[in-house]
Amino acid sequence: MTPAARISTPFGPYEFQLVLLRRMADHQAGLVDEALHQLGAGHTEMRAANKRWQAWAHARRGAGELDRYRQVLGEPEARHAVRGGPADGGSEAWLWPVPLWPELRFTALVGPGRAVWTRTLTRAPGAPAPRLRTAGDLRPWQCTIDEVWRAFRDVAPREGVGPALARLDFTLPDGERTAAEFAWGLLQRTAPPLPTRGDGGAPRTP
Repeated sequence: MTPAARISTPFGPYEFQLVLLRRMADHQAGLVDEALHQLGAGHTEMRAANKRWQAWAHARRGAGELDRYRQVLGEPEARHAVRGGPADGGSEAWLWPVPLWPELRFTALVGPGRAVWTRTLTRAPGAPAPRLRTAGDLRPWQCTIDEVWRAFRDVAPREGVGPALARLDFTLPDGERTAAEFAWGLLQRTAPPLPTRGDGGAPRTP
């Protein structure tokens, strides 16, 4: 089967969840295996879905990013304006449910010209958020990057971590510096903070 033929086959929420899991597999292999079992899939299907998604995303005449999400996930469950986004003209959050994480939503932050600024898993409206106070509260897959950002002080994002990946350095209430690593905005693991390197590593409070 040619690459074009593979891309043209149906690609829906089931396959999209495999794409999300592929990015997390390097961080939380055990949790990913449990999720694959829940979906009735294996690593071969996960890798194949990610390969198809990447080919689609990089196709010269493929659909734009926002249109890909709509084609795969359908119309968003909700859309709402976001203040203080990266675009002066205002931005809008588009939310889709994700069956693997019913308390979360896949959220695309959309700016002028339908440009997608960020794509992360966020807490579903009305769903209770975890209480984050200590290092022990930072459990894999239990909190989002937005929640960690709001919960702690001296937050410093690290640039250039990787596609769909992010890292925050921050200070715990006891004064200890620590770091958290995220895939698609969902916490994967904590780690010692990287050494500060010039102004680019200076903490900043949201």
